[in-house]
Amino acid sequence: DIAETLKKLDPAETFFLISSKTFTTQETMTNAATAKNWLSGALGEGSVKKHFAAISTNTAKVKEFGIDPENMFEFWDFVGGRYSLWSAIGLSIAVSAGFEAFEEMLRGARIADEHFRQAPFGENIPVLMALLGIWYNNFFSAPSMVVLPYCQYLSEFPAFLQQLDMESNGKSVDIYGRTVNYQTGPLIWGECGTNGQHSFYQLIHQGTRLVPCDFIGFKKIPGMLPGHHDILMSNMLAQSEAMAFGRTAEEARLSMEKEKRSKEEIEELLPYRVFKGNIPSNTLLFDELSPLALGALTAFYEHKVFTQGVIWRINSFDQWGVELGKQLAGNILPEIKAKAPGAHDCSTEGLIREYLG
Repeated sequence: DIAETLKKLDPAETFFLISSKTFTTQETMTNAATAKNWLSGALGEGSVKKHFAAISTNTAKVKEFGIDPENMFEFWDFVGGRYSLWSAIGLSIAVSAGFEAFEEMLRGARIADEHFRQAPFGENIPVLMALLGIWYNNFFSAPSMVVLPYCQYLSEFPAFLQQLDMESNGKSVDIYGRTVNYQTGPLIWGECGTNGQHSFYQLIHQGTRLVPCDFIGFKKIPGMLPGHHDILMSNMLAQSEAMAFGRTAEEARLSMEKEKRSKEEIEELLPYRVFKGNIPSNTLLFDELSPLALGALTAFYEHKVFTQGVIWRINSFDQWGVELGKQLAGNILPEIKAKAPGAHDCSTEGLIREYLG
């Protein structure tokens, strides 16, 4: 990614923000070192202080890298990566969208925070989302849920929620150190409408697995071409209706009769034209796509994930599962550099040898 990105940049007009809590994360610091070498090669060693800023909690490491501590934005060390956009980590958002837009995101998140804190459970959006998720995950054995934003600007939102939800609640040990005997976090996936309609909606409508859905829509999206948004929203509303109520055999028969199909053709096609329905979905409908709405939407999902973690009695703020792969990579990398595989299981050792050729 950085190789392709640097090809498009002019060193003299490029400024890097290195975001890392510890300033030791391997992939982040590898990219940072590459950027540093690229810049220094073009502008000289002294250019780093003028072309880099750090967002971190580790002043010593920032200084060691060559960034002036005056150009370091601090944040609290208890802020987890997937919950960090509201902190100084959000500087890249502020630079990209403007600080006023970033402040609007914060305001939207605060509105969601206050709603979560004060609204009765029966009217509390994150609590209701959490309880519905647990209902289908734990009582109907739905292994996953899908997020369907009908807005191309939110094409990366399902990927964001994958980390938020699965890194937070993908746990099998509770807060007391006991192995749980129930399902915790579901698989999270999704795609923008209407692209998803042409790929995986078939499985949701007529497949063998129950897949609860979250639809996300907006009454207004700035910059939409005339007529496009009504078509988009009609598809979203139609999909939620189809998932809820499906189509009975009688309704399918009547539909095909209106198409003037023969009796033989109707009987042949009838089993394939029946939709079971009763597929659960939420629809989150906002007045307008805006930084405020995006901030509120993001915070709603954060609070949903937290609420589910509390009910499942797991810690939504650790991620020990991430660490094992990092530790093993730390063992394998020196072996690759030395072209000398160490003692591993036969599969891993065989793969290392194959990679080394």
